[in-house]
Amino acid sequence: MTRSAIAASGLRKAYKDKIVLDGIDLDVAAGTIFSLLGPNGAGKTTTVNVLSTLMKADGGTVRVAGHDVATETKAVRAAIGVTGQFAAVDDLLTGQENLQLMADLKRLGSGESKRVVTDLLERFDLTESAQKMAATYSGGMRRKLDLAMTLVGKPKIIFLDEPTTGLDPRSRRTMWDTIRLLVAEGVTIFLTTQYLEEADRLADRIAVLDQGKLVAQGTPADLKRQIPGSHVRLQFASDFELDGALRVLTSATRGEEDLTLRVPSDGRAKSVRALLDRLDAHSIEVEEFSVHTPDLDDVFLSLTGRTSTEVTAQ
Repeated sequence: MTRSAIAASGLRKAYKDKIVLDGIDLDVAAGTIFSLLGPNGAGKTTTVNVLSTLMKADGGTVRVAGHDVATETKAVRAAIGVTGQFAAVDDLLTGQENLQLMADLKRLGSGESKRVVTDLLERFDLTESAQKMAATYSGGMRRKLDLAMTLVGKPKIIFLDEPTTGLDPRSRRTMWDTIRLLVAEGVTIFLTTQYLEEADRLADRIAVLDQGKLVAQGTPADLKRQIPGSHVRLQFASDFELDGALRVLTSATRGEEDLTLRVPSDGRAKSVRALLDRLDAHSIEVEEFSVHTPDLDDVFLSLTGRTSTEVTAQ
């Protein structure tokens, strides 16, 4: 059975009369990437703050790395790292000095401290700029340095709160590669993001938070299958084959291209196999087929009533 890195049950948080988290249940498997999506104001950052001990919940229970957040705060903090929406680097220090400061705060010995700082500078491709003031770093370099500082204490679980906001596409992909490497080493990542492509590419599981409630959870593929519009596109060699298929598949409609049909389907292998077997039983040959499912934008719109572009524009 997969071990839980983060487990929350009935999580509640309110500010005066405004309910921000309304009974949230989460279970994040160790060594995976879990992504929390939601519009601005949905409660994503509040969730991260509660799970990472930066804020106390009003109700519910939370265990992180096997420790109760409310009663074993020190043990939780020893096991986690947090990278917030805005890089927490000191602009008046160099990249190396920022890392050294974290090593000192973690009370690493001088030998281990030097080794860790050197390794992280190399790992994040910051060696050449190590002696430059952080104020001179680009947005991508600042985010890399910020994540490197989080790794000084070798956390088992890392909370990344919108880590690629404001980055150019190349820097964003570099960050994605770094996140994948961390998970390959056994680290658990809890990621909040407004970029649906980011969640789609990285996350093993996704939860959608809206108005303080979780409105959906599952793998990216699971969530897409919940939205109407999934279909199999069939390509035929002739009108004869296509007309025959139309007679057999009464739910099919002609596609936008010549000699193609769209057949509603959940896209699962078992369903596609049954569809092809049905045509084969009538000696109807399919030239090509492809499965088309809604993307996460469609999922997000269906669940929250807003598109991701409307969310990021706010």
